[in-house]
Amino acid sequence: MPTTTFDEFEFESGQTLEDFTVAYGTYGEFTGDNAVLVCHALTGSQHVRGRGDGQGRGWWHDVVGPGKAIDTNEYYVVCANVPGSCYGTDGPASEGPDGEPYGTDFPPVTVGDWTRSQRRLLDDLGVGRLHAVLGGSVGGMNALDWARRFPDDARRVAAIAAAPRLDAQCLGLNAVARRAIRGDANWNGGDYYDGEFPTQGLALARQLGHLMYLSKDSMERKFGRRTAGREAGSDAFPVDDAGAFFPYRDVESYLDYQAEKFTDRFDANSYLYLTRAMDDYDLAEGYDSDASAVGAFAGEALLVSFTGDWHFTVDQSEGVAQAFREQEVPVSHHVVESDHGHDAFLVEPESVGPPVRDFLANGVAGRAVTDTVDHDDDRRTLYAPVHNSLFSG
Repeated sequence: MPTTTFDEFEFESGQTLEDFTVAYGTYGEFTGDNAVLVCHALTGSQHVRGRGDGQGRGWWHDVVGPGKAIDTNEYYVVCANVPGSCYGTDGPASEGPDGEPYGTDFPPVTVGDWTRSQRRLLDDLGVGRLHAVLGGSVGGMNALDWARRFPDDARRVAAIAAAPRLDAQCLGLNAVARRAIRGDANWNGGDYYDGEFPTQGLALARQLGHLMYLSKDSMERKFGRRTAGREAGSDAFPVDDAGAFFPYRDVESYLDYQAEKFTDRFDANSYLYLTRAMDDYDLAEGYDSDASAVGAFAGEALLVSFTGDWHFTVDQSEGVAQAFREQEVPVSHHVVESDHGHDAFLVEPESVGPPVRDFLANGVAGRAVTDTVDHDDDRRTLYAPVHNSLFSG
């Protein structure tokens, strides 16, 4: 995948790095007015469709591509790896001026830094106004930041399984995940690149993340109380003698497997940086309200939410939709009945694809785009948001 290098990049923290590299992927042909920016989620990458070298599927392979909802025969799709990540764009694992990895000397990053780096990249690619910008999860926050920060630069904005800010429960869970990393003896204040990596801490952080992304119903369906059928414990998380008396369950096996895969591909410091960026984001920052923040947006907006998602809830998307309505921005809030939890935006292309396809083509008037409001009487809600929690009974 290609990269571009800025002579310098100033972060919102005020710190500046010279020769700043951004990795990105493009798909399709640019015709001057057909560019679609896709913003990746927390641990995603620029490989939204795939690497292009036959080395596997991208993270949204079933949504982006020829004939897919985001049709690369029609649109020029751009996806950039965000600052602070570890997939080619500069981050804590990148080489600093002294030839050593930055570690925690890398500047703090914000969602605003992501947005501004994407704008710089698009300038380098010769892309002015976007046909659309969209993303899922924190990528949806990134898309909303475009509506606030560059209100004239996109005709359409779509935030999928997203929110204007994290609530206290998610802030707390992210804090515990970061403490798991920093509490690993191998973390060494972030300076671990020439020694043992803080694998166990990162594994625990990722396991906590997976619990956030799944719903109670989907976990019960997938795992229940079944045992994994093998000896209790794992190499990463040894079990004491008394604990070995009890079964090693399917849900534990799943979490251990996901953690092992993740620690092979992701950097622990990047996880610290990116979760802090997500925690920090607030659509209304610097404004009186969410509505004020999007008041200058000159396009159309789509919110897509999932009933089983307690991480970024239906209620939160409805609040963003209402903010656009207050500013008379054409907007639809499309609610998907799903028990997959937050991961639904990744694992249900059949639910995400139709409204996204039609929104890109026809805006909020798209045939498959629904709304929570009856526009013959905008006081009547067609869908009653579902309230859910990790700890609900």
